[in-house]
Amino acid sequence: MSLGLPAGELAILVGLLVAGGLLTGVLSGLFGVGGGGILVPVMYEVFGAAGVPEDVTLHLAVGTSFAIIIPTSFRAANSHYQRDAIDMPVLRLLTPGAIIGVVLGAIAAKFADDTAMKAVWVVSATIMSATLLLKREDWRIRGEIGRPAVAYPVGVGVGFLATLMGVGGGAQIAALMTLLGRSIHRAVGTAAGFSCVVAVPALVGFIWAGWGVAGLPPGSVGYVSLISAAAMMPASVLTAPIGVRLAHGLPRRKLEIAFALFLLAVALRFLLALAM
Repeated sequence: MSLGLPAGELAILVGLLVAGGLLTGVLSGLFGVGGGGILVPVMYEVFGAAGVPEDVTLHLAVGTSFAIIIPTSFRAANSHYQRDAIDMPVLRLLTPGAIIGVVLGAIAAKFADDTAMKAVWVVSATIMSATLLLKREDWRIRGEIGRPAVAYPVGVGVGFLATLMGVGGGAQIAALMTLLGRSIHRAVGTAAGFSCVVAVPALVGFIWAGWGVAGLPPGSVGYVSLISAAAMMPASVLTAPIGVRLAHGLPRRKLEIAFALFLLAVALRFLLALAM
């Protein structure tokens, strides 16, 4: 990342990006998420340390996240598919709404400020975490995600939120599917597939949203830092299958608790950023 940093500091920043990529791949396979939950906070800190202006730092982190989510999610989804853990009829129903949600999210991101995007992170991740931590085995919400009347609005809503957060939407889909009575392993597999659906149009959306914006670092295309993506992408793709193996080796409740704690950590991180 050519930002006028001394060679030693630049090496440290690249090392952080690679380490974040390794962790991202594990989380993607483990929880069925695209990895944005760790990517966005890591890149937010790295871009800030590298001198990227505060008013574009989070937008750049979110947009770049999608460039890395794409190969990570596709590899995680393929691993789940090989285990017959993706509910393909449900995924097909979710897809049209998801694309509409992504388009709306990209338009909103173009005009949203840093504070609004952080608030979306805090509220969404906190609700999902509390839901999973407090739920009981018999706790369900009414509805069938395999019906168009449920799947279409869910796709729109999750696609919209995922785009603003820089995630693939897998976290939300996995949580909703478990509440609607699907097994956690089936939910995680389908969530990985949903992340693939969201990430590609969201990447295009953030390139458009950031086109011509001042203050972006060299090597950026809109709100996407190609240099950062190149540093993190190979590491995340490499470790995604490890997370898949861990997911299929854990009991359902332990996986739910781990998933909830992951979401809570993300919410706390951005709440701290809002308070600063």
